[in-house]
Amino acid sequence: MGLTKRNLFLFFVLVVLVVSIEAHIKEFDDVWKKRAQQAKKAARHAYNPNPKIVADHLNYQVDKVVRGSNSRRRDLHRYNGKCMAINPIDQCWRCDPNWARNRMKLTDCVLGFGRKTTGGKGGKIYVVMDNSDNELVNPKPGTLRHAVIQPEPLWIIFAKNMVIRLNQELIMTSNKTIDARGRQVHIAHGGGLMLQFVHNVIISNLHIHDTKAGSGGLIRDSVSHYGYRSKSDGDGISIFGSTNVWIDHISMSNCQDGLIDAVEGSTAITISNCHFTKHNDVMLFGASDTASGDSVMQITLAFNHFGHGLTQRMPRVRWGFVHAVNNDYTHWLMYAIGGSMHPTILSQGNRFIAPPNPNAKEVTKRDYAPENVWKNWVWKSQGDLMMNGAFFVESGDPKHAFLKGPDMITSKPGSFVSSLTRFSGSLKCIEGRPC
Repeated sequence: MGLTKRNLFLFFVLVVLVVSIEAHIKEFDDVWKKRAQQAKKAARHAYNPNPKIVADHLNYQVDKVVRGSNSRRRDLHRYNGKCMAINPIDQCWRCDPNWARNRMKLTDCVLGFGRKTTGGKGGKIYVVMDNSDNELVNPKPGTLRHAVIQPEPLWIIFAKNMVIRLNQELIMTSNKTIDARGRQVHIAHGGGLMLQFVHNVIISNLHIHDTKAGSGGLIRDSVSHYGYRSKSDGDGISIFGSTNVWIDHISMSNCQDGLIDAVEGSTAITISNCHFTKHNDVMLFGASDTASGDSVMQITLAFNHFGHGLTQRMPRVRWGFVHAVNNDYTHWLMYAIGGSMHPTILSQGNRFIAPPNPNAKEVTKRDYAPENVWKNWVWKSQGDLMMNGAFFVESGDPKHAFLKGPDMITSKPGSFVSSLTRFSGSLKCIEGRPC
């Protein structure tokens, strides 16, 4: 039977996916093949066929904690008063003076698509004592690289303030929490974090900046396996074929490639309370226009501050669904939210302050598609605050309504954003006190 144009296209897509799935893995052996199969199965399980229920639940929680607050101005002064936790994720744990004795309670606080993420809950506490990263095949006990390759669930904390320069990308295993609360921990001037074919990962309170592309080589990726890796991209955090991921209170800037990328069918992700500065391509969600496996991608961006020195991709989306809720977009040079290949974007209660450039007032940007194509993509703005001439170009059926869930309630408008994001980025927590 001859090949039709459709069959040829599907064959091309399959070839692209087979090639792309081997990213950074120079020898795609049986171990990595098995992990890839398990990751695809986990993504199908984590995918929510009714994402609006998740969005509504988050909106409901926001409304409960900020009812009665209304501020349009961001206070950039250092805060020295009593504990003030405005958004529902922070309110869940930050004002408890005993947070350090009950670190794993943090898993009760995640909302959005990553709401089922438990990280290393139920496992042992692993204390990182040593900031070195000299042994890539046989990592030294007490180092971060040794901690993240262990097979069992672990809650990883730090004995002291430290700067960790990773000699190559840090390849993590499933069921891990990296919890830097109470310490100032910088991942800087070396490799970034790689979450590849894993699930159940929490990353909290790190500074990640000035990461570099790695040359690759032999790197251990679990206690029982190591292999050759090709050159890494230099992302701050790369999420590749992974599910149930929560990234919270991270300060990120100036990485060689993206700050956070999510590709290869990654889904069930929440990125919250982070502070992003000094970067060009901030976030890429969806690897390419041919990677249709990213259709299962569902990501929540909540209470983040997109600050000074950012150019574009906050995020740039392909294929999947992104719920951007109550984020503060105070700076961009080109655009804030972009995409291609019919992603679905729901922007609710964000604040967009456009730059002085009269040619960069538009929040949105569609790539590689004429208007008669992208006009069918569902991009909606609800309750966003537009300032300094900012405007959001909506698309899709004007009568389109997301499916309603039991917690349906209007999100807080963008005028509340400065309060909701006031404590974004890495926190200076002190054990025995509210954070």
